[in-house]
Amino acid sequence: MSQAPALFDLDALARHRARAAKGEFAGFLHDEAIFEVQERLIDVNRTFTTPAIVTGFGDIWRAAFPDATVVPDTETIDLQPQSHDLVVHAMGLHWANDPVGQLVQCRRALKPDGLLIVAMLGGQTLVELRAALAEAETRITGGLSPRIAPMGEIRDLGGLLQRAGLALPVADSSKRTVSYSSPLALLYDLRAMGETNALAAREKKVPPRNLFAEMARIYTDTYPSGPDRVAATFEMIFLTGWAPSETQQKPLRPGSAKSRLADFLGTTELGPDAKPVNGDED
Repeated sequence: MSQAPALFDLDALARHRARAAKGEFAGFLHDEAIFEVQERLIDVNRTFTTPAIVTGFGDIWRAAFPDATVVPDTETIDLQPQSHDLVVHAMGLHWANDPVGQLVQCRRALKPDGLLIVAMLGGQTLVELRAALAEAETRITGGLSPRIAPMGEIRDLGGLLQRAGLALPVADSSKRTVSYSSPLALLYDLRAMGETNALAAREKKVPPRNLFAEMARIYTDTYPSGPDRVAATFEMIFLTGWAPSETQQKPLRPGSAKSRLADFLGTTELGPDAKPVNGDED
């Protein structure tokens, strides 16, 4: 059976990340993700002794978790089976050609009842830039080129945890609106984050000369954020799941409850043939 073509050019992604690391790295989204992961670990109220971080940005995450094993988010993750009680997949799953495979590898690296936390960018990220670029390119060329990577929606990403065999899956998201002096300042920041276009099908020839000027005009007119500022949305998605274990809580079988909800609420349980009460008939 033929293999589907890769969505992302991982060599280009590695070059973009290396370029960002050598320059003035814009790491504020990683700072936000680190804070959120640490907050979730406090809520879990468990001591993790063998943590691992899977990320393409080892320096910033190693500084936040100095006791963790830190490995890159390559297609084959360099973690031994059942070696860690905590794995954090940090700010890279939105670039994975096989996100389920990444999660499966993380699950295999967990000890029974070990915790996986994923921090990633979600589908509402850069909605303003997507719209402005699409309108500008359509006006100038009459068509569209793949310039911004598609990102998963939270309703779909939560299901990946179950597909990967993780128990007690939870997915949540929050949006950060960042203010920039101009759309071009946003593009500069994306370059400094290592988050520029690494789509395998990206247009490799020089774009039309006035494309980005037209994009900036549309963006500035459509998405202002105060005087001489524009808004940019970043959606942070966090996924949590546990390696299966016999000690975990499990849902009750249907019909196994020993008391009725009506008794707890102090009300009368109505059967399917019961008549409405209090004159509520239609």
